[in-house]
Amino acid sequence: MCIVENVTHVHAATTQVIYVTDVAKSVAFYAKAFDYTVRTLDHSHRWGELESGQTTIAFTRLHQHETDELTGSVQTPSSPQRQPIEVCFAYADVDAAYKRAVENGAVPVSEPEDKEWGQKVGYVRDINGIVVRMGSYVQASK
Repeated sequence: MCIVENVTHVHAATTQVIYVTDVAKSVAFYAKAFDYTVRTLDHSHRWGELESGQTTIAFTRLHQHETDELTGSVQTPSSPQRQPIEVCFAYADVDAAYKRAVENGAVPVSEPEDKEWGQKVGYVRDINGIVVRMGSYVQASK
């Protein structure tokens, strides 16, 4: 029999890594278009991070000898179709967020619209062709 007392579940920090061709340009774009603060951009411009709450949004070069040899190179689609990733952000004012993104270089995909599940959602593409979903906060079901 095992008795455990005073145990607290600790959530680990999460990092989402987006592979891009130009880290500095991508970090600057996301900071301006999606209203995030740059946490770090290393001097070699091979790694950058945005302040985004509990999940770190990080950017790194598409090809790097440090990891390509260990885990294989990042595969990208050969067609101009959508990338195999979608970045999702939540905003209190989706219309304003969408407008800001487009005014700062994001390519419009779908203007914000109300969805049947009670969320407002709009889509743009970033400077790397990655789809960015901007949605309102989802209320927890009761």
